[in-house]
Amino acid sequence: MDSSNASDGYPQKPCASTPPLLPLGTEGVPVQPMNPNYGNNTGFHAQPVNDVSWSFGLFTCFDDVPTCCLSFWCPCITFGRIAEIVDRGSVSCPMNGATYVAITLLIGCCCCYSCFYRSRIRRQYQLQEAPCADCLVHFCCESCALTQEYRELERQGFNMSVGWFGNMDRQNGGIPMAPVPRAGMMK
Repeated sequence: MDSSNASDGYPQKPCASTPPLLPLGTEGVPVQPMNPNYGNNTGFHAQPVNDVSWSFGLFTCFDDVPTCCLSFWCPCITFGRIAEIVDRGSVSCPMNGATYVAITLLIGCCCCYSCFYRSRIRRQYQLQEAPCADCLVHFCCESCALTQEYRELERQGFNMSVGWFGNMDRQNGGIPMAPVPRAGMMK
């Protein structure tokens, strides 16, 4: 075995055709130029140059009457769909909606829970924290906030009514995704 191979028989250098690996959790995140004047110029502490504006204003929820009505009369459904997409299918829409209802019944203020998903959407798509802090947006106008988030995810290409796995099947050309093995299932 020559010196270019590791002890396990694999070459030390990647092949020229091998794409570079992305850090975990970065897939699906829009790529924007990084600010070279931020941090120590190593690229490890870079931040986006600009924050992206939301595709729809907070108070333009009446432009999409069906989603606005769904958010007003059944916010648990709207929230469940948003959370399923943001969680990448790890928790289903009905479970997220039930959690939303339980929090509403227990403490009467579901915005304590839903505002965290707004923050996650903003980080994922590098959106501005506007018009004010996420928790305040949800506290003052929960229905408008949910409608804006729902419409933003639709703008990003998600069909909100089919959930995460339906969107992944659609993205894969109708080929269902293979089930993800759980830790106890591997032998």
